[in-house]
Amino acid sequence: MDAQALDYINNALATLGTFGANLLGAVALLVIGWTVAAWAQRGVRRLLNRYDRFDATLKPLLASIVRYAILVFVIVAVLAQFGVQTTSIIAALGAAGLAIGLALQGTLANIAAGVMLLFLRPFKVDETIEAEGIAGTVLEIGLFTTVLKTADGVYVSVPNTQIWTRQIKNFSRLPTRRVDLALGLGYRADVDRAISTLTDVMTGDARVLADPPPEVVVTGLSETAVNVALRCWVVGSDFGNAGSDLLRKARAKLERDGIALAQRPREVHVIEAPARG
Repeated sequence: MDAQALDYINNALATLGTFGANLLGAVALLVIGWTVAAWAQRGVRRLLNRYDRFDATLKPLLASIVRYAILVFVIVAVLAQFGVQTTSIIAALGAAGLAIGLALQGTLANIAAGVMLLFLRPFKVDETIEAEGIAGTVLEIGLFTTVLKTADGVYVSVPNTQIWTRQIKNFSRLPTRRVDLALGLGYRADVDRAISTLTDVMTGDARVLADPPPEVVVTGLSETAVNVALRCWVVGSDFGNAGSDLLRKARAKLERDGIALAQRPREVHVIEAPARG
């Protein structure tokens, strides 16, 4: 084997060794960087959780930003392992960002919607909302999705754009809510006496607020009933149980006072059997 061939082999082995070392270093950087990013994310969340005054809505977002920032530096360091210049890295990241932005317009829209949700604050963590036909308690507002827990304990992840571009109902933001209950009185019932009885039921419940005062109004007449509505205001946290309890108390009080509720009419069809010959 001549000297020139030996030089080629030696150069190839050296290049391969250098590339292998760079590859191992890059893999090590990725593993370490990924681990550090996850550790930093958890550490930031634990740190922020120590401060009760810090808005719970921003905690997961800031932790995610820290994680992604570390991952970006890790990627730059990995590229530097292969001799890529800083200016080239920035240009490559810019081109990649443009390509990714065009390919992931929906994802970027979710990020923008998440930023708007955090900026305008139509809801916060631990508030109960209804959006996109889904009602539940807000667990987290992330960069891409909002996480809800429904009343029956179901975990729901909704893309931010589907919430931001739809009507949002926040059941927790205002301190009080109005309870609306419907009853049907029989036509033979004394309506004025029934209204007085139903008003006493509401004022006798400690959860019902005195201002605005509770009221009972006649809402209409049907074929079988005089329809009335009970309206009263309660603290938001009492809304769920107050309506059920008041309806049960109202029915029991009307029965004790001898005030008849409307009865659903029944149709009885009598079919005569054919006569036997």
